[in-house]
Amino acid sequence: MNIKLYCAYALFFFGIIVNAQQVLTTDEAVKLALEHNYGIKIANNTVEVAENNTGILNSGYLPTLTGNAGATLDIQDSEGQRVDGDVIIAKGIETRRYNASVNLNYTLFDGLGRLYNYKRLKEEYQLSELEARETIETTMLQLFSIYYTVAQLSENTEALEETLIISKDRLTRAGYQFDYGQSTKLGVLNAEVDINNDSINLINAKQQLRNTKRDLNVVLGNQILEDYNVDTDLSFLLALNKEELLEKTKANNVSLLQTERNINISQFDIKTNKAQFLPTIGLVGSYGWNESSTDNPLAFTIQSTTSGLSAGLNLSWNLFDGGGTLTRVKNAKIVLENQKLQKEQLNIDIERNFNNAWDDYQNKLVIFRVQEDNIKTSQNNFERTQEKFKIGQVTSIEFRQAQLNLLNSELNRNQAKYDAKLAELTVLQLSGELLNVDF
Repeated sequence: MNIKLYCAYALFFFGIIVNAQQVLTTDEAVKLALEHNYGIKIANNTVEVAENNTGILNSGYLPTLTGNAGATLDIQDSEGQRVDGDVIIAKGIETRRYNASVNLNYTLFDGLGRLYNYKRLKEEYQLSELEARETIETTMLQLFSIYYTVAQLSENTEALEETLIISKDRLTRAGYQFDYGQSTKLGVLNAEVDINNDSINLINAKQQLRNTKRDLNVVLGNQILEDYNVDTDLSFLLALNKEELLEKTKANNVSLLQTERNINISQFDIKTNKAQFLPTIGLVGSYGWNESSTDNPLAFTIQSTTSGLSAGLNLSWNLFDGGGTLTRVKNAKIVLENQKLQKEQLNIDIERNFNNAWDDYQNKLVIFRVQEDNIKTSQNNFERTQEKFKIGQVTSIEFRQAQLNLLNSELNRNQAKYDAKLAELTVLQLSGELLNVDF
């Protein structure tokens, strides 16, 4: 069979197999990760816990209501003397007592400690939302990093397969030339060595591709149970404006927003600790029932029952606790000052990181364009060298070098392509826009 026809059939059937496999798009990957990634699930559960903590049931504003009940039985011997001198002895006297009560306690005033603690819990809830957002952003960046690695390895594998087909075609030609006495056995041996090297490279690339697909499936919560392909077409957000993104970074960066929430929490910590300098006023109330019965002949009454309501106010004021509250207030102020300093430092770091990421993105875009131009040059050089090789005007070594130059150009172009896309995603993450972009 003609080698070109063989290659055409091989590529055709390979295309059928590829098309039969599931194609995982970026949108589908993002959806699967948001629904099934374990890190995101844990982060969402943490947010739910923080939301529960902000409810009225955890605010301290509701009263406490407790119920108590009891029963006792006493068996005793009793001896007594009456005024007339008679002595009465009773053995095995039973005395039964029953009681039940409902008690209510409500704090009317605690120095506004409950109010500040409630506001603090609100801030913690918002902080947990930011932490969940940070987890999602980190997971999305991890997802795209692995996804584009799969895409790069897929394209690399295709390039290596094409290289192997070309090397096999070269071996066939070298065999014909040797059979007709147009070349020596050395040409055949060199072609066989190159085929072996290309085969090993292809085997390694396919294994690396399978491993990386498994890594991607882990990020997706192991939701894909069969082999799949990824979309290798991508576009760049070339309309990004540096100044606008920098302003969004200062306003929406998740690390900065977390620092602001921590500052608010520290401010409420100071107020909560100061509230302990003030008294606590509480309301107490109860309804009780008691019953007692006895068969003691010396008792004035053999049965009594009481029931009723009681209510009152109590005041508690810790006038001096050894300086513990004052120490906590001072330490809380120092923590607040440190967090403000951390925010200032973080502003500087994030602006530097953004500028570095932006420049890295622009440089990698340029490198990608250069590599695309280099592909055209390498392809043109290979095609000319291939034609000259067919008519014997260049050696197999020169042909192999042109073949490797084309392969390296394709691999370098693939590397530059996905490096530029990941650099773009890093810029979007720093600016807080990663979850707002349609991929």
